[in-house]
Amino acid sequence: MKFIFFLFFLFSALSVGLAQTRSDVRLKGQVVCSVCWFEAPDRKKTLYGNAADIDCAKDCSEQGIAQALAVEDEKGFTLYTLEPGAFKPNGKDFLDIVPKFVEIEGELRTEKDKRFIKVNSLKVLEETPVKPVPQSNDAVLALKDLTGAEQSLAGYRGRFVVLNFWATWCGPCRKEMPDLAAIQNDYAALGVQVIGAAGDEAADGAKVLKFIRDYKVNFPVWIGATTNDMERFGLGTVLPATAIIDREGKIVWREVGIIKPAELRKKLDELLLPKVNEAAKVAKAERAKTGNVSLVPA
Repeated sequence: MKFIFFLFFLFSALSVGLAQTRSDVRLKGQVVCSVCWFEAPDRKKTLYGNAADIDCAKDCSEQGIAQALAVEDEKGFTLYTLEPGAFKPNGKDFLDIVPKFVEIEGELRTEKDKRFIKVNSLKVLEETPVKPVPQSNDAVLALKDLTGAEQSLAGYRGRFVVLNFWATWCGPCRKEMPDLAAIQNDYAALGVQVIGAAGDEAADGAKVLKFIRDYKVNFPVWIGATTNDMERFGLGTVLPATAIIDREGKIVWREVGIIKPAELRKKLDELLLPKVNEAAKVAKAERAKTGNVSLVPA
């Protein structure tokens, strides 16, 4: 009897020892909100981490919704809900490291087809696994409009273009639409064209059209823009983002985040002023030839 008890005790001790020494899994990925992640139709085309994603993550955190680790492989992405283990987050959850890329060691478990990882160690990676896209001051972009017709910035040579990258799911994008519409109204006669490059796909055309109607968008909207397009323009991957393209097709101004209307107008005025002064000189010369001299100095 004592021998049986000894064997039971030994087996129990070995079991505990094995449980304590078993190696944790190691995963690399991006810390995301487990709800906001699914708002974009395709995360391979639309990287997580724009202003709308961050705002959503904060709201979800306040509601007690956990963050997750998005791990990519050749088949796509797998999400692992994060749980504190030996590693303790700053605060009640992992919100402060959204949307950073990290390496995690921890213990996996599955519950009702949902994957969890208890975080025992976490290291923020200095370099993201996303390959940088070379940027250029040459503004090259070709997308389709809502009718399916091909559109290109090349067709706007000779005009200044205010190119705005946005998406229907982007909260901050909604806030700046009235300002962009006002820019279109006020500067169209001076040779400025606002264009909206939406991150939505062609299949989301109805959503885009509703957005245009709801927010009274008065400028051309193209669809299918990607983060690669944004990075080529030197705008990163965060929506919204805006660039000014000059008459020769060169990028002369960039703004990541919601536009500051006063700064955008000031820049447009600076770009347009030489042409305005030149036109004023020509008009003054013509008046002098005809003898029709204005009492108002040019």
